[in-house]
Amino acid sequence: MTEIPEELRALNSELTGVERRVERRIDPGATAMTISIAMLVLVIAMALLPWTGPAQGWQILTGEQWFGLLPRVFTFTSLGFGLVVSALALATRWWALAWLCAVGCGISVINGVWAIWSRQTGVFDGGSGPAIGMILALLAILVLAGSWARIAFRRG
Repeated sequence: MTEIPEELRALNSELTGVERRVERRIDPGATAMTISIAMLVLVIAMALLPWTGPAQGWQILTGEQWFGLLPRVFTFTSLGFGLVVSALALATRWWALAWLCAVGCGISVINGVWAIWSRQTGVFDGGSGPAIGMILALLAILVLAGSWARIAFRRG
């Protein structure tokens, strides 16, 4: 058996380390633009548009306006997964964060559907139903969930 020179052993270990780092990365490609636009729509829906009655998304998030637990949970999950974790995943390009975004945005879609349902069925006479901000936020989270799932499955 031939002895491998020391220089080649060092090169082999360096290439193995590079291979591991590349395996943990994602390349969102053109989907990154779709994700960025959906994040922008989510920010606009949270900050400017009414979610239910005159209350905006940030008012429901902070508890300034109370319309039940489900709309508030939706604000937390959409902000956490749709904005914070998505921004981290785009910046770091880590595959684990892409999976976390896909799963978290999927959970947030369910929370958003529940929030809209709760505003449509659990409102007493004269109460306010879901407004354009909540519906746009749900659509943005739906786009984010699909985009992150596509990126995560593409790598897997």
